[in-house]
Amino acid sequence: MIPMDILPQHTRHPREFDQNRFVYPVLSRRSRGISVGVNLNPDKVCNFDCIYCQVDRRSESDTRFVEFDQLLAELEAMLKWVASGEIFTHPQFASVPEHLRRLNDMAFSGDGEPTTYRNFDVIMERAAELKRRLGLDAVKMVLITNATMFHRPAVERGLAILDQNQGEIWAKLDAGTDEYYHLIDRTTIPFQRVLDNLLLASRVRPLVIQSLFMKVQGIGPTDAEITAYIGRLKHILAEGGQLARVQIYTVARPPAESFVSALSPDEVQAIAQRVTTETGLFAEAY
Repeated sequence: MIPMDILPQHTRHPREFDQNRFVYPVLSRRSRGISVGVNLNPDKVCNFDCIYCQVDRRSESDTRFVEFDQLLAELEAMLKWVASGEIFTHPQFASVPEHLRRLNDMAFSGDGEPTTYRNFDVIMERAAELKRRLGLDAVKMVLITNATMFHRPAVERGLAILDQNQGEIWAKLDAGTDEYYHLIDRTTIPFQRVLDNLLLASRVRPLVIQSLFMKVQGIGPTDAEITAYIGRLKHILAEGGQLARVQIYTVARPPAESFVSALSPDEVQAIAQRVTTETGLFAEAY
């Protein structure tokens, strides 16, 4: 866990940094170091409208599309800046403790679902080439995703590139029941598609499941909902899927809806403990 004295740095994850439009550094709790974020959805268009999302979709973005060459130039400059340690002379990162002064990954996420990016496989290949050219073989490539597009050929190709380049797929699963899924994620995409895609992808490589639980109108998920959620994890395992670990966390930044609030640390820990006890999976609480 990140010490409380540096919490303000990781509770703010702005996706613009200095003059950059697509690439930004963050101190990441889950990465335990510096993560270089890559925003593939600067237009703020997403196929989910999660009630806990911090993206303000009520206002238009200044950037409407990804400028491929500029994104890669920003990514190269940022990787060099962080890897050299020069980032820690910047006021925003000057207080980062020594054990967190490391470049852990480049993380593809953004203000929407990154796998909806039309040239997803191309950007994965170019980013992997850049990582190799800079001699950053140990740096991970992390995809943070809602798993809705895993069935598309371009996304399948992109996932395969991640597999070959120190990649990790952090896939969202915020619910156990269809009703709760639609309450939290507010999408027309069927819950079954997410479940099918998680199983499809996890049969090829281990996935990291990331699950955000919260209070809605002051009430957290019921025991029955958590039981159903754990049942989904068990089903993946029973059907030949591989899960590396599960990340259980709660709201850390101002959410889209005022009726959403964070669970207590004890409540988050209790869910993680249930996951470990009932599935045998390693569950991390944040």
